[in-house]
Amino acid sequence: EARALTRLAGGVDGIAAVARDAATVVVQAPLLPGSGSLEADSVARKRRSDLKVNAILHETYPVRYWDHDLGPDEPHLLALDLADALVEEPARPTAADAATALAAEAATEDGGSAASEPAATAQPYPASLPRPRDLTPRPGRSLDHAAAAITPDGRTLVVAVGVKERRGDRQALVSIDVATGERTTLLDVPGADVESPVISPDGALLACIRTDRATPAAPTQQEIWVSALDGSDARRVAAEWDRWPSSLRFDADSQALVVTADQDGRGPVFRIGLDGSVAQLTTDDHSYTDVQVDRETGDVLALRSSWMAPSHPVRVSAADGSVTALATPAPVPATTGTMTEVETTAADGARVRGWLMLPDGASAEAPAPLLLWIHGGPLNSWNAWSWRWTPQVMVARGYAVLLPDPALSTGYGLDFIARGWDAWGEAPYTDLMSITDAVEARDDIDETRTAAMGGSFGGYMANWVAGHTDRFRAIVSHASLWALDQFGPTTDSSQYWQSIFSAEGLDRNSPHHSVRDIVTPMLVIHGDRDYRVPVGESLRLWSELAEHHAADDGTTPHRFLIFPDENHWILKPQQSVVWYRTVLAFLDQHVHGKDWERPELLG
Repeated sequence: EARALTRLAGGVDGIAAVARDAATVVVQAPLLPGSGSLEADSVARKRRSDLKVNAILHETYPVRYWDHDLGPDEPHLLALDLADALVEEPARPTAADAATALAAEAATEDGGSAASEPAATAQPYPASLPRPRDLTPRPGRSLDHAAAAITPDGRTLVVAVGVKERRGDRQALVSIDVATGERTTLLDVPGADVESPVISPDGALLACIRTDRATPAAPTQQEIWVSALDGSDARRVAAEWDRWPSSLRFDADSQALVVTADQDGRGPVFRIGLDGSVAQLTTDDHSYTDVQVDRETGDVLALRSSWMAPSHPVRVSAADGSVTALATPAPVPATTGTMTEVETTAADGARVRGWLMLPDGASAEAPAPLLLWIHGGPLNSWNAWSWRWTPQVMVARGYAVLLPDPALSTGYGLDFIARGWDAWGEAPYTDLMSITDAVEARDDIDETRTAAMGGSFGGYMANWVAGHTDRFRAIVSHASLWALDQFGPTTDSSQYWQSIFSAEGLDRNSPHHSVRDIVTPMLVIHGDRDYRVPVGESLRLWSELAEHHAADDGTTPHRFLIFPDENHWILKPQQSVVWYRTVLAFLDQHVHGKDWERPELLG
């Protein structure tokens, strides 16, 4: 029977680490900065709630992240000893707990004494539950992006913490003695982020990912580093491997690392030996994530997906790399059409590839209209299933969908990324046009009926395309960057974006300079709670489209779809339906020449 193991006033954000051979669990939980105890935190939260106060006082930058404000509470790491909880009957509130809670509530309501006398009115943390111990008192914002690993015996926690700098922070690794809370800095490199710690099954080794700070001059590599558990003897592993690792795990024998990485439009599993050797374990057209290693067999457990298969669990054999699909609560949804790999050669000689999704029946006799989809990031690859942007919806409506990886895409080496560095409107744009040319030359594609779509960086590029060519019949720009001088200081992580662009590069590559040249009808889409690409980007785009292209009576071929309660991603299912229906209606009008039909749910 499931049972509660905590009753924190602010809840639990997640499980940070679980000791393999001990009953120790570390959770991440928010506490208000002025609270000296769990009880005081409960009182302070109730006081704010009763008075309907939600103001946040910031003392450092940043203040937002993706779709939410940072604060007023701060993330802490709390240790739980479950030795007793795991063998006793399920913990339930006692009569004393209930009586204390009612007394505290009555005292709070009778004159609001909770704020002035917290010691007298605070509800004691339930004695029937293991009391969390705070391993990170007064953390500030240092644990906003914390990743943690714990030794098998549960004695040592290794955490990636933020070290505050003038604006933003860098990530460093510290170890925390779980019994005493004593903290020791292990790896802290000014000018670099050290993060994603993992500990070997034997508890002797620590692995992590180190990334030097990029500058406008060039991108930097993501490096795998291994050290002793105390941070000594740190060394880089597989220095010649030109890929960006993720899902870092130790192999069962502690002699190698298992990672995933983007690779040529896929996301294989690799084994990285501590001697620097690199072996690719999977060779299919899928992308693998969320890797775990079976300690008994050494097999790899992961989630796998492609554009023809939503994410599903699999087992990868340690012996031969064979992949076995595991049972799921429901069958994997069926898909339609076919997936074909396409490529071309860019003007500078670089190979540019992508996936082409074709609807059933596409042929020389019945060529399909083409949608160019441009991925976000831009440090990204079209290699894994997405429910928010799934070409399957478009393929089912008879469209072919081109999913290319232009300059700046990952999985092709650092030099391929560098081709578009500080030059978003150059090689990334010409790569997209080159591979579109190649695909339009196929006899199963109708080159006279085409449209371009993109979100985030893909939206930026959709805007850039709109201002630099009239080859497409329609353009869909979702959560897009429009004026880079405006975007840089207002995004949630401005210190990063302003560090990778030169002032000249920002100006030269800003789409807003070409607004007068736009002739293609645009559908602009944005979520009002998007803090990564603030809605002001689309508001300015919409304003300038009207300024330069609206008729005297205010009519325009363009449309602006805004979601007041969505963010960078359209997450609510019913809102996603509206997103797809509006996009399809816009494409029907401009690609197929149908009359505009306003989606019914838009009133």
